[in-house]
Amino acid sequence: MAGEEMILKVLAEERNMRKAAERLFLSQPALSQRLQNIEKDWGERLFVRSQKGLTPTPAGEHVIRYAEETIHRREEVIETLQMLSSKVHGTLRIACASIVGQNWLPKVLKEYVTKYPDAKISLVTGWSSEIVRALYEGEAHIGIVRGHTDWKGTKIHLFQDPLYLVDKEMRTMEEVLETDRPFIQFKSDSDYYEEIRQWWQKNFSSNPKRQITVDQIETCRQMTANGIGYAILPAITLSGLEDVYTIPLSDSGEETELTRDTWLIGYSKAFELRQVAAFTEIVQEHAARLETKRA
Repeated sequence: MAGEEMILKVLAEERNMRKAAERLFLSQPALSQRLQNIEKDWGERLFVRSQKGLTPTPAGEHVIRYAEETIHRREEVIETLQMLSSKVHGTLRIACASIVGQNWLPKVLKEYVTKYPDAKISLVTGWSSEIVRALYEGEAHIGIVRGHTDWKGTKIHLFQDPLYLVDKEMRTMEEVLETDRPFIQFKSDSDYYEEIRQWWQKNFSSNPKRQITVDQIETCRQMTANGIGYAILPAITLSGLEDVYTIPLSDSGEETELTRDTWLIGYSKAFELRQVAAFTEIVQEHAARLETKRA
């Protein structure tokens, strides 16, 4: 049964009785009764109910903050106890770059949960800035980021990812400035966009004739797969793409290919947790296999 602190935390996050009840595996009447009891215990009204949902009262904001701190402290104690045990269990909290979470990480996690069935996984995906924030705020044990990183804590290199120009029609780089097909790009808060822009300026004297910008790399990948235009994509996304031409990106006048690095980052204390150490071992094994396969 959900505890008082968890009920308050979920209600504050959802601001909606129905959605909160679903997350807590309770009926709405049961959740409403639990909230009434909690408010009676505190002697204060914690939420204002309206057609728009739930809004914390000033007293509610203080109690919610207490509940969140209590949950976080309990998790820290549980993790400390787990370090004293030889068994891998508890929750592994990962914040991961979306591209890795969609295309590479699932196989790693499959091996992890198979090998350690008592362990649980909490996974969030997003941009690099969101991953670093999750680590700073203690919402994740470890993060997987792409590109250059100035993370000051533990940083483990996983693999390098070659970049390709991908299209259904063009077979050579020389065709790029002749085509009227649009260049499809995806938004990113990392240095990826800047690297592509610099590469383009080095290799071509003018910008693409037409451009399309989408919000996610998977949208970019699907549009390219369906022949809408061409894109620059990392090798990690190319599995399953059929009938497309892939042209390696290289620096102008040089043989070296452009690549993206993938890193496992976190605070050293987090890597001491058994569930994190076990995951680190598996993720490094998968990364090594990928590098060997590409060599």
